[in-house]
Amino acid sequence: MKRVILAILVLAVAAAAFWALRPQPIPADLATIAAGPLAVTVEDEGMTRIEEVYTVSAPMGGTLQRSPRHVGDVVVAGETILAVIEPMAPGFLDIRSQRVAEAAVEAAASAVALAEAQVSQAAAELEFAQSDLARAQELARRETISTRDLDRARLTVRTAESALASAEATRDVRVRELESARANLIQPGSEAGPSPTCCVQVRSPVDGQVLDVVVESEQVVQAGAPLVEVGDPDRLEIVVDLLSRDAVRVEPGDGALIDDWGGDAPLAARVVRVEPTAFTEVSALGIEEQRVRVILALLDPAAAQGKLGHRYRVVARIVVWEEDDVVQVPLGALFREGGDWAVFVVEDGTAQVRLVTLGERTMRTAQVLSGLEEGETVILHASDRIEAGAEVVGREG
Repeated sequence: MKRVILAILVLAVAAAAFWALRPQPIPADLATIAAGPLAVTVEDEGMTRIEEVYTVSAPMGGTLQRSPRHVGDVVVAGETILAVIEPMAPGFLDIRSQRVAEAAVEAAASAVALAEAQVSQAAAELEFAQSDLARAQELARRETISTRDLDRARLTVRTAESALASAEATRDVRVRELESARANLIQPGSEAGPSPTCCVQVRSPVDGQVLDVVVESEQVVQAGAPLVEVGDPDRLEIVVDLLSRDAVRVEPGDGALIDDWGGDAPLAARVVRVEPTAFTEVSALGIEEQRVRVILALLDPAAAQGKLGHRYRVVARIVVWEEDDVVQVPLGALFREGGDWAVFVVEDGTAQVRLVTLGERTMRTAQVLSGLEEGETVILHASDRIEAGAEVVGREG
């Protein structure tokens, strides 16, 4: 009996030792291969902008009055006054220019006096010619003088009339020259301010709102200087500057979601234009990047009306590839096996290496073209303890 009990104890100890020393299954995170919809997107920060922004410029040089408008004011095309420009005040004259202008005034005044004298002389000659014609007509009735003498008297009158008209025209010219010479002597502050009808009123070209007042305070502006920006805030579009390697996959008509804009739900959008020219932009890390500008239109502008405005920040996710039924593998299950992608597949509790062919991929999953079937189990983030043939068990929790 003692021998039997001793044998049982020896067998129990041996079994316990064998159980303690045998290799234990390695805990691992497992995932099941499944099929479902997959959408590949390119994502980047974007900015809203009004489709057509009008920069209203000064049509002439002059003194701009303080802006009557503020940012956000509603404007009506052809009615709302955006700016008022007065004629520019004359510049100050230095002593030499002033003496020259004064001399020109005196010369012009002398020319007017000379013209007045010429007018008086021409008027006297006309009066004499008219008296001479009256006498000639009386003598002609008496047949005392010839018809030729009468015609000569009439010619003299017409010549005197023309001379008087020429002298009067010359006098008017000299008077205008005097006025011009006196105008050259006008100094700032020497004349009354401009009349209310002398100013140019710049009106809004479109209905909308004031987006920016470029020049707010009263100052002198040149012709063409930008004054105010206006636009219709209901006509918004999204501008996204994508990396060129991402932009090559984007085409007009692709769908997009506008997210992280502050609203409760993403906004649906559509790509309307991919600009053909890239530009260089330096990133925050000092790296030069080639970027391409992509324009998106909101499919439901009313959803953001009154919330989004000009130059607001948004995040755009543009869908460049999409299918409804795709076998997918988590990216955490993938590793490189030579030049191929591979995964650890759990078969009968052991890990087996399986080469896979991948298609499209997102930040979390990849499309499986071959190597895996729906329903199979793979290991996620395999540790260096896991190798082909190793026993594994799903990690709890």
